[in-house]
Amino acid sequence: MRLRDRLWPGLGARGLWLEVHVAGTCSAVAAFEVAALNPGPLGSLLLILCGVVLGLLLLALRRRAPLVPFVLGATMAAIGIATGLLISAYAVARYVASWRTRAGAGALGALAAARPWEVDSANEAVGAVGTAALLVLLPGALGIWQRTRAQLLAALRERAEKAEAERELLARDAVLTERTRIAREMHDAVGHRVSLMVLQAGAIEMAAQDPDRVGQLAGQVQTAGRRALDELRQMVGVLRAGDVDEEAPLGPQPGLEDLPRLVAQAREAGMAVELTLPATDVGPLVGRAAYRIVQESLTNAGRHAPGAAVHVTVERTGSELAVRVVNGPPHEHGRTSRDHGRTPGGGFGLVGLGERVRTLGGRLTAGPRLDGGFCVEAVLPT
Repeated sequence: MRLRDRLWPGLGARGLWLEVHVAGTCSAVAAFEVAALNPGPLGSLLLILCGVVLGLLLLALRRRAPLVPFVLGATMAAIGIATGLLISAYAVARYVASWRTRAGAGALGALAAARPWEVDSANEAVGAVGTAALLVLLPGALGIWQRTRAQLLAALRERAEKAEAERELLARDAVLTERTRIAREMHDAVGHRVSLMVLQAGAIEMAAQDPDRVGQLAGQVQTAGRRALDELRQMVGVLRAGDVDEEAPLGPQPGLEDLPRLVAQAREAGMAVELTLPATDVGPLVGRAAYRIVQESLTNAGRHAPGAAVHVTVERTGSELAVRVVNGPPHEHGRTSRDHGRTPGGGFGLVGLGERVRTLGGRLTAGPRLDGGFCVEAVLPT
């Protein structure tokens, strides 16, 4: 490490030049004060040497250890050479953190500047107090003000940097949350349609010997594909900013009233689904969550238990809406065609449902049954 970095860490060329200027000025003014005292050749040489040493101490230690040049400056002030005390008093107030140390140094400096042992009259006492105030109190007050100002600026800068970091973190979290929400909606809406299409395509392969059945299933695949494209275009149209696709259908989000249509589409794909849905009125957020729960459950049942019967029950008890989807074990003919009609899953459907339910303050349970089936049950506050 260079000497400059060791003695003046973080100090630029301009600050270093200021330190040299202060030290040189102090030594030069001290030499003039020695000449005014006229202590004789030996005394002058000794005092001038002390002034040079004081300048060097100010140059090297004014910021790091200001008490060292302050003690020498107070000693010289006691014999009438006050320039070093003036500069070092400011340095102590500016760079020493302890209030007790600053107060003690101020008392010592005031005593050295006033030189009460030379006071013989009231006028001289007033002059001594004024000298102490000029040499110690004024530079000390300026040093404390400068230190407080620097601390305030540092605190404001730190607060601004922290606020900027928090804004970046919040923006990043908002982007991540929105990406998760979009992925969940894409999975719930488009993934369900595609799963139905794959199931219907597998049924076409199994019914290859029945042209009428093949035509019916092909029409259902085409209808499901159109609906999947419509829902995909709807999401893309909403996400576009300033370039909205005017032809993209921007319909309302599904709710409880759309469950019969969802079950009918699953039946068209060959699933055996029973729906129990008494008339009930819930908010749009709860209704959409219930719809997505049933949709994901039907998708999983068609993927993992083809041919199994599925029972969907939605009922309201007090201030809660209970959604229960139960499917039995896959049938034997479903097992043989599983590889033909099964769609790959990422395993995030139930995770997304859990996040959606927790957001609404509800609870979700999902797990296998003893008979080999699977049950998804959610309770949503209304």
